[in-house]
Amino acid sequence: MIKQVTFERTTYADVPLKFEAGTPAICEAIGLGAAVAWVNKIGIHKIQAYEHQLTEYAVGALKQIEGIRFIGEAKHRSGAISFLVGDTHPSDVGVLLDQQGIAVRTGHHCTQPLCDRFGIPGTVRASLAVYNTTDDIDKLVEGVRKAVTLLG
Repeated sequence: MIKQVTFERTTYADVPLKFEAGTPAICEAIGLGAAVAWVNKIGIHKIQAYEHQLTEYAVGALKQIEGIRFIGEAKHRSGAISFLVGDTHPSDVGVLLDQQGIAVRTGHHCTQPLCDRFGIPGTVRASLAVYNTTDDIDKLVEGVRKAVTLLG
């Protein structure tokens, strides 16, 4: 970002170089390239179809739990499934799932005004992706069932 530095003065490089302080994100660029190659190898349409299948499986299995309420039921949904279980606070469900080794996110998910409008304290959100399996979903469902039992 500099042309020359002396004890008397510093001369900055011309634009855009003067805004390039530090080392460029070389590792990140290499990682992005590897990720793109991986997606291209599998095929984006196959990934989308698999994630859709997983999401449908998860929603169907979670619907079997008494008291579950989905927040957002878009016709063409992604792998993010937000839900509440009865009147139980989402954080309580999240803690019990975490204790079972099941990772979900709880809270407002950057939508507190929307949660306030709907009168909800937040949601439990399970996010699915190409690296998940139906076994993962089965563990999630069993974990939610256990949480429901414990929180009565």
